Amino acid sequence: MSEIGGSTAPGFEGVREAFAANLAGGQEVGAAVGVYLHGRKVVDLWCGIADPETGRPWERDTVQVVFSTTKGVTAACAHLLAQRGELDLDAPVAAYWPEFAANGKERVPVRWLLTHQAGLPVIDHPITPAEAITWDPMVTALAAQRPSWEPGTAHGYHAHTYGWLVGEVVRRVTGRSLGTFLAEEIAAPLGLDLWIGLPETESHRVSRIVADPIDLDAFTRIDLDALPGPAREVMAAYADPTSLTRRAMSVITPLPDHDDPAEMPSTNGICTARSLARFYAALIGEVDGHRVLTPDTLAAATAEQVAGIDRVLRVPVRIGTGFGLPTPDAFWYSPTAFGFSGYGGSLGFADPANGLAFGYVMNRLQEGVPDHRAATLLGAVHDALELRAR
Repeated sequence: MSEIGGSTAPGFEGVREAFAANLAGGQEVGAAVGVYLHGRKVVDLWCGIADPETGRPWERDTVQVVFSTTKGVTAACAHLLAQRGELDLDAPVAAYWPEFAANGKERVPVRWLLTHQAGLPVIDHPITPAEAITWDPMVTALAAQRPSWEPGTAHGYHAHTYGWLVGEVVRRVTGRSLGTFLAEEIAAPLGLDLWIGLPETESHRVSRIVADPIDLDAFTRIDLDALPGPAREVMAAYADPTSLTRRAMSVITPLPDHDDPAEMPSTNGICTARSLARFYAALIGEVDGHRVLTPDTLAAATAEQVAGIDRVLRVPVRIGTGFGLPTPDAFWYSPTAFGFSGYGGSLGFADPANGLAFGYVMNRLQEGVPDHRAATLLGAVHDALELRAR
């Protein structure tokens, strides 16, 4: 095992030990974890291999694609505009994006894009990766799309479409892409290594994903009869190519290369763990004199909007206005926690109750088995917090 880089504040040495255990146990190839407490960095660790093909090590400035962890960052951009009075979350989307009014969507408020209630997790004709990163073909298709349910009456994870829906509203309001808005209005003031749309000058820093290509057809080969009832129902939805679940996951066909630096505000945010934690720290308080959202904006953004079985994921979820809220069985659960996890294991979240902000990124994607890596790290963080409280 390569040497762990970085530092921990006094009392947080157990996080280094947990990080080392994950690496020694073969669970990681390359990874990093960052923790802020009341606006101050207390954990900043990295280790492993960033590119197994070349042996390039994971270094302090290595950045990683974080899949749907990106969605929390995208949500913050919309809330910053609302805080400034430039965007009304309860106004119709069509007030900013007139073409969106087609097919019965004229009254859909911006808020329902953020809460996955707009009924637009799928489009009738899948988009190619080349069309998706060009941007306009995707937003044109979404503007014309008829909702899969009456908007506002249900919620279903807009796995891919979320980023283009929210991102197009941001573009119409500001004249800038969501990635540009993020870079100029949030990342630059805070000094974040956090991008949606990576500059070419930074491409040498990206850690390469370690995983087999995603094969949605693999679900059709699962023996559903061998699964317990609840799992059978979920897997059946993934196995059926005609289900809302599979269609939502196949909006972009074939699935895009998430190492591509283009802007996909649902799934290809790229960052360090340190910057992910710093970003969430600046949502809940000041970091070096900067705060992104006011307490009132944050409270509104993280108040539960919908809860229950998700029409796409087929499992219970809780959703604020753009931010994921953990269910009571989640390892990062707290009544005040909010954030977003990503495919394969990444996680960014904050808990205002104790001033905690957490970021975890890694290149080895875990699929199909319980992933305890982030939970182990967070457990060590909580142990440190308990000792400080005594």
